[in-house]
Amino acid sequence: MSRRGRAWLIVLTGLLVFFAVLGWVVEAWTEWLWFDELDATQVFTGQLGTRIGLFAVFGLIIWAFLFGNLYLAYKLRPFLPPTGVEQQALERYRYLLGPHLMRWFTLAAAAVAFFAGLAAQGHWQQWLLFENAVPFGQKDPQFGIDIGFYIFKLPFWQYLLNTGFTVTVLALIGALGVHYLYGGVRLSGAGDRMTTGARAHLTGLVALFVSLKAIAYVLDRRALLLDTISGTDLTGAGYTDIQALLPAKEMLTYISVIVVIAILIFSNAVMRNLVWPGVALGLLAISAVAIGGIYPWGVQTFQVDPSRNVKEAPYIDRTIAATRAAYGLDTATTTPYASDTVEPPASLAQDKTIVPNIRLLDPAVVAETYTQLSQVRSFYQFGDKLDIDRYTIDGKIADYVVGLREIEYSKLTTAQSNWINKHTVYTHGYGLVAAPANTTVCAGQPYFVSGFFTGQAQGAEQGCSSATDKLPVDQPRIYYGERMGEYAIVGKPDGGQSAEYDRPTGDATDARYTYTGQGGVDLGSTWRRLLYSIKYAESNFLLADAVNDNSKILYERDPRTRVQKVAPFLTLDGDPYPAAVGGRIVWIIDGYTTSANYPYAQRIDLQDATSDSLTGDGTFRLARQDINYIRNSVKATVDAYDGTVKLYEFDDKDPILKTWNNAFGGKLITPKAQIPAELASHFRYPADMFKVQRDLLTRFHVNNANDFFNAPDFWAVPNDPAAAGTSAKQPPYYLLTQLPGQTEPRFQLTAAVTPRERQNLAALISGSYVDGKPTLQVLELSKDGRIPGPGQAQQLMENFDAARTQLNIWGTNVVKGNLLSLPYGGGMLYVEPIYLRSSGEKAYPLMKKVLVSYGDKVAFADTLTDGIKQLVGTTAGTPPVTTPNQPPPPTTGSPTLAAAAEKVNKAIDDVRSAQQSGNFEAYGKALAALEAAMKEFEAASGTTPPPAASPSPPPPSPSPATTG
Repeated sequence: MSRRGRAWLIVLTGLLVFFAVLGWVVEAWTEWLWFDELDATQVFTGQLGTRIGLFAVFGLIIWAFLFGNLYLAYKLRPFLPPTGVEQQALERYRYLLGPHLMRWFTLAAAAVAFFAGLAAQGHWQQWLLFENAVPFGQKDPQFGIDIGFYIFKLPFWQYLLNTGFTVTVLALIGALGVHYLYGGVRLSGAGDRMTTGARAHLTGLVALFVSLKAIAYVLDRRALLLDTISGTDLTGAGYTDIQALLPAKEMLTYISVIVVIAILIFSNAVMRNLVWPGVALGLLAISAVAIGGIYPWGVQTFQVDPSRNVKEAPYIDRTIAATRAAYGLDTATTTPYASDTVEPPASLAQDKTIVPNIRLLDPAVVAETYTQLSQVRSFYQFGDKLDIDRYTIDGKIADYVVGLREIEYSKLTTAQSNWINKHTVYTHGYGLVAAPANTTVCAGQPYFVSGFFTGQAQGAEQGCSSATDKLPVDQPRIYYGERMGEYAIVGKPDGGQSAEYDRPTGDATDARYTYTGQGGVDLGSTWRRLLYSIKYAESNFLLADAVNDNSKILYERDPRTRVQKVAPFLTLDGDPYPAAVGGRIVWIIDGYTTSANYPYAQRIDLQDATSDSLTGDGTFRLARQDINYIRNSVKATVDAYDGTVKLYEFDDKDPILKTWNNAFGGKLITPKAQIPAELASHFRYPADMFKVQRDLLTRFHVNNANDFFNAPDFWAVPNDPAAAGTSAKQPPYYLLTQLPGQTEPRFQLTAAVTPRERQNLAALISGSYVDGKPTLQVLELSKDGRIPGPGQAQQLMENFDAARTQLNIWGTNVVKGNLLSLPYGGGMLYVEPIYLRSSGEKAYPLMKKVLVSYGDKVAFADTLTDGIKQLVGTTAGTPPVTTPNQPPPPTTGSPTLAAAAEKVNKAIDDVRSAQQSGNFEAYGKALAALEAAMKEFEAASGTTPPPAASPSPPPPSPSPATTG
């Protein structure tokens, strides 16, 4: 290469290195500023320091080990290189490498050390757990060792051991290469093939490798408790592991030690050759196969498999006990429920404990309704799924569907989407919007009680919303939320005008605002602006007048992201929810400590266990992660106005949380005793943990090993009956209700389970807090019960004549709410709200009907009250199931009956056509024609129509209030 070419290469390389280093420095600096804003720099410095330390320590040790072995191989070279054809070929390489040999040794060792250091820094969490471990207070059932060893110590020991194996092999290969290059090892020629020095060096490395293998056998004995019991999918060590493999690994440990001695002594002190060391290695390999492989296989095949239920019983008992302890199932109480009632009791119509609190608003359905009715401006948006919380208003506690009115940046118009508007004008949302979950008004609308803009309680005069804000907050502005994906720059210059869009006021000019919170990173200096200009590759930080001496930048505004960065050791629940606490709006996020190393506890995939029909649609899908221990150890909050993150200890007995708190200085977690009472009143049983426990309880409610092995009483989580055509699980749902065995209504998360391969109801599982402590309750039905499961109840309700006719008329505009299972009077009450979405461009669902069933009785009504009255008043069985879209099949060949059926079919088609066209006049005429055709068919067939058979059209405008 010419001098100019070399110069350009140096310049380009220098620029690449400069920009790479600059990018890293900018990223690290802005990260530190972000953590400093939250007063959590100990997390940033703790992570960074640990990563750098591990990189440096492992890199230096591995470099020194590899370089030392390469250099030792060079120093042990023969004083006079051997002669021969082979050596003549090697002489050329010795000549080329000789002048710079130490440089090549250094570079080769440094390359391996660099990648080893990178790998080591990725294990920073294992090291912090290893270094800051606290006793777990529980011992494993086999060795009597504290479980903390498996969770805190074993993973890092295993990593060290694997690293040792790799580095030893690389050192052996490198040393062998150098010895061969300089004649210490020869493939041909007279005399010994290996010098004394080379033999001592290489056999020493082989002995080190075998020594590591001996240590591996010791650790493997402990790790057996984390394996899988042969012939099952259960985690732990089974009969073969304990009776055959465990002693086999102990024997192999002793054999490995003997082999190490044989290698070192026989090859260097006694026989001075590699024959006996080779024989020793061969015997170790044969022993590993015979003792560690063939013998356990024989025990499994000839002793365990013929009577597995007997042999594995003690170890299945261990798995059951460990699983129930590791997942918090051991505190679950099982209550038998005498479920033999299929006739709706008359008392249901006068019930004051369950029926008044039944939730009619489905938070997964009404988000669009909230957006259209409370949006006001097109760029405001609610989440894809709203949340359920409970509040006491006017002296009465009830559950409310709540959501925050956030900025949806994708909804800004083209003119609004320039940099100034997106980052300095449209900076925040406004208001927590809530409606009681058990009430609908004005033709199916939610009854909004909060989140109003000043002077704008829309619909209050018609009774469609509260006249006043029932959940007032001192600061309703939302700067941190789930939809806040863009950074915001806030703050006005001294004497300047407020630039941030705040809210509509009903006047010609909307209100403006200037952020006054403590959150955000100061942009007052030119250096800071330059820093963020590089970070976001945006020159406006330096050029725009909107960025001034009083400016701050707010970024990482998603609550879940903020908590995850402050507490990287937590697994966060997929459903954060907002709450009004102390005059502020805060996000509440459940944090879990997890592990995959709890001995004998069943290992599961967290993503699979927590996925259902709502996952990814308003809730976050958890990462794929194997676990066998989980605790809801932290309740985290994020202030929606200033972004403050607080981590509250919720499980004060969790050793993993204590270890992490120690790792970051001991003050990262706020003690449980300091949780404000008002905040604690909004804590709810976490959804993802409940899903995990529900899935495990389908099997681990069985306590007897023999019954567990035979699995006659296993349950299954049913598919979501409202999500037809999918195999997604039915989500659990929050309810304020009182279940059998409870003394008062609780806000609880509930789910129904069915027997495996059957559709009737097996149990109802609920999770709630009693005196601030998590409580699981299993309401177990009799095994021969007649109570239908969710799928059967859904089918029964949809086949009800009145419901089927109306739903078929509405067609694809029907939206089914969540199917609620409520035990009452020895039976099960099922309630499903039915929503109707019109065909317009900005259509949104309104609740129009309620399906109710109890036993084999079904009602279909406008309100829940009417549905219950119909249900209790029904004395005859349900009408016969008929084919959808068709009248009852004729029993005779009457031409009159056939003509009447044809008229009904034509009338149904006319109704659908009119509905899809949006022509309400034609729709009304079609409905009248359908009603006349149905009466003609009934007269021809001699049947009597059910009370609610006549379809009712969706009104083109809000109607007077209706409360269900």
